[in-house]
Amino acid sequence: MQIYQIDAFTCEPFHGNPAAVCLLDGPRPEVWMLALAQEMNLSETAFLLPEGEGWRLRWFTPRVEVNLCGHATLASAHILWETGRVGPQEEIHFYTRSGLLSARQNQGWIELDFPARFSEPAELPGGAAQALGVEPTAVRRWKENYLVEVASEAELRALRPDFAALKGLPLRLAVVTCRSETPEFDFLSRFFAPAIGIDEDPVNGATHCALGPYWGGKLGKTALTACQASARGGMLRVRLVGERVVLAGQAVTVFRGELLPFP
Repeated sequence: MQIYQIDAFTCEPFHGNPAAVCLLDGPRPEVWMLALAQEMNLSETAFLLPEGEGWRLRWFTPRVEVNLCGHATLASAHILWETGRVGPQEEIHFYTRSGLLSARQNQGWIELDFPARFSEPAELPGGAAQALGVEPTAVRRWKENYLVEVASEAELRALRPDFAALKGLPLRLAVVTCRSETPEFDFLSRFFAPAIGIDEDPVNGATHCALGPYWGGKLGKTALTACQASARGGMLRVRLVGERVVLAGQAVTVFRGELLPFP
């Protein structure tokens, strides 16, 4: 079986968010996929298996299987086109725990069609603001996930959360965001999820399904450009289409390998 590592939401190696993509030779049990995700020790490992007119796609952190992952979906589409398993003009259909997702190429960018996530006003669980190190100007929530707006880029970039404290709180993830202070971007964000095995994700596509509608509403825009302000950094284009969000990014393959046959 072939396995690849791709840096997603970037056009430069060693930037963006690395994801592993494993092209399965047949169905594999969840315990095996989780073990491989732990071996890769990246925020996400994606598993692809041909199915019908598309591909079954599953995502695992080193700790759990997740329902939606943007950067590993981008990486999966990138490698299917790069290796010639899908023609360059063909749209890719992924069957996932979040329903049917699609990917297409558009002028050097990969566009992903994802479901929008609409958040509601909320309050952070007790101790979360201190653990994150934030002074929120707004807090939103969708399911057990929190969106926290702060006042400035300086505050966002300076965050050094207490991950041990965050892990013990009743929140799955927190995305901290602010309006951009330069015209290059509309908004910036950082992503923290120690409860699912990811202290900080360098570039998280799925949370932009919530960030897009939030900032689109605030800024009165349906097309936005986003920066994830992690140490590696990454850039996304976000387009709002009713109940869907189109995420666009680039990707680069860093290495390819082969899994040895084990009993």
